This record gives sequence, structure tokens and C-alpha cells, in this order.
Amino acid sequence: MAESFGVDPARYDRARPRYPDALVERIVATSPGPDTLDVGCGTGIAARQFQVAGATVLGVDPDPRMAAFARRSGVEVEVATFEAWDPAGRLFDAVVSGQAWHWVDPVAGAAKAARILRPGGRLAVFGHAFDAPPEVREAFTAVYRQVAPDSPLPLRQAGRDQPTRTAADIYQAMFAKAADGIRTAGGFGEPEQWRCDWERSYTRDEWLDHLPTTGALTQLPPDKLADVLDCVGAAIDTIGGGFTILTTTLAATATRTDAA
Repeated sequence: MAESFGVDPARYDRARPRYPDALVERIVATSPGPDTLDVGCGTGIAARQFQVAGATVLGVDPDPRMAAFARRSGVEVEVATFEAWDPAGRLFDAVVSGQAWHWVDPVAGAAKAARILRPGGRLAVFGHAFDAPPEVREAFTAVYRQVAPDSPLPLRQAGRDQPTRTAADIYQAMFAKAADGIRTAGGFGEPEQWRCDWERSYTRDEWLDHLPTTGALTQLPPDKLADVLDCVGAAIDTIGGGFTILTTTLAATATRTDAA
């Protein structure tokens, strides 16, 4: 699935949310220099933001389609998984990963980051947590279970005897796992969690443009994808044709120690 997001790089780049400028600027300001490696850079969404903030960015991504799009947008990219990527003796001031570190082994990835970071260099892995309104989530869950009954993906809808897990709950656990990986790998100070809360409004068309870029839908055949979008679109129509959601961007971050 990690390499399924490149099925439509232009849509992915257009529809995926950007990262808070305050978070990007904080990472750049607390790194010892501008040399930044973006792990799982995708189409270059985060990389371009880091460039604007003054960083010099090299991306690494396993999907050549995503890498090609990023190159066209002005980002230098090498195609590989982070675990297999050869740094060829290069060192960096920051290793960052936006919405992609869960595809990397949390201990091996952190250990590799420590080896390629200069003393004082920063590892920062971050991503968004947000939930659509209940009516939209319920419509999505119902139709997705119909079109993909054998999918191994967990869906965030509670049963009568099971509390709902929000996106924030799930991402909090993911970033706690990332922090544990950093601690286990060694070579870093104590990980910190940074958080930015912000709002984003979506029209019906914008949300339906976003949905096919998510992991649950990137591998659905076109007819089943159309069924999902029709059902979710109808649900959005019932609540006025759009909505505003609170988005939480979480980061797990740590600084490489001199003893690494």
C-alpha cells in the first residue's frame, strides 16, 4: 500500500493538506543548518514548504511516480525506501518525514537517522489527525464495508459495545510508537511531542477529491471507488454541501546527541 499513493500524483499533490507553517519554521529554526532529508517525500508537499522556509531539501521516496512529480516541482529526489537508501557519506542537519514515518521501521529508521545527522541535528516526524463530521464518517464506513468487505483496514466506527476511536487517538498512538523507536535506537535526546491545532473547510468537491488519496481507497477499482464517492457526496449534501474540521498536526521530534 505504501507504493499505491502514486496512482494519481497530481490529485495527491492537489488534495492533500499542507503542514502548518509554524511547525515547518520551528523545525528549520531548531536545526543546526539547512541540509534536510525528507523521508517519504511523496510529491514534495512538505519538501517545498521546507524550501520556502530556507532549507535545502533532498527527498527519498520508494515510488518513482511520486518522485517524478516532486522533481517537476523543484525537489531533488532519490528513489528508495529509507531503510535501503544509500546516504553515500552525506550528512544532514534535519531528517523529516510528513505523513510517512509509519511506513518506516521505527527503530531501524531512527537509528539510520542518527547515523546521517550531524551533532545537534533534528529528527522530526509529523502528520495530520482529523475526522469528517459523523454523518460523513458513517456514510463512508457503510459503503466501504459493502464494496470492500475483505479489507484488512480498520475503520473508525464504534459498535454498540465499543467506544469510538478518533483520528487523534490513533495518531497519538502512532507518534508514541515513533517516540519509543527513537528512544530504543539511541543517539538522541528525549523525544518531544509538538502539536499544532488548526481548522480547514472543505466543499463537497474538495473532500471527494481528497478521499481517493487515502490508504483505504487508493487500491479500489474505479467502479467501487465511484460507489464510495457517490455515497459520501450524498451525505455531504445533507449537511449543506461542505464542512469545517479541526485538524491536529502532531510531531515526534528529538535532537541527535554528540555521542551518537
